[in-house]
Amino acid sequence: MKVRPLSIEGAYEITPLLRGDQRGVFLEWYRFDQLAAEVGHPLRLAQANMSVSVAGVVRGIHFADVPPGQAKYVTCTRGAVLDVVVDIRVGSPTFGRWDAVRLDDVDRRCVYIAEGLGHGFCALTDDATLTYLCSQTYNPSGEHGVHPLDPAIGIDWPTRDPVLSEKDATAPTLAQAAEQGLLPDYRACQEYVDSLRRAFRDHG
Repeated sequence: MKVRPLSIEGAYEITPLLRGDQRGVFLEWYRFDQLAAEVGHPLRLAQANMSVSVAGVVRGIHFADVPPGQAKYVTCTRGAVLDVVVDIRVGSPTFGRWDAVRLDDVDRRCVYIAEGLGHGFCALTDDATLTYLCSQTYNPSGEHGVHPLDPAIGIDWPTRDPVLSEKDATAPTLAQAAEQGLLPDYRACQEYVDSLRRAFRDHG
């Protein structure tokens, strides 16, 4: 398994080793020890989600209040998606920037998204199935979104006619979310992640 940092602090691309023969393929798509070695602490497994989307669907950009936030470990078990991470942490040196990784059922790559980052994706195929491991359970009162088509972010979504949920279509822009005080603070995110690292060092 190869873990590579993306251009946004706290986001990583994970490429598993595929072992295949005439029977099919075997892989380790998640290893807590190898991820912890890069991130500095293990991913707490509190909830697992799955979404199935038709081609052209765009979901996101979603994020949660920090603390505790919600770290995610994402892979595409069927079809293909363009998975997108957005830095929405006020005060971050890469605030407003985005990075993306193609996730599919061929290379079986994964993406780790730390607490405080925004996440979304575009389905590139029908029945695109995304599987999430999450560090916290869903908390409706602490969940928020930023409009995925906000031109100030400028995500190059690979579809001419994105299909959005009503919730995502009416989400605020990044600037509006900042004005409303919805966005995570970069320093608070750093302090929270540092606390997870200290706890791991102290208690294993």
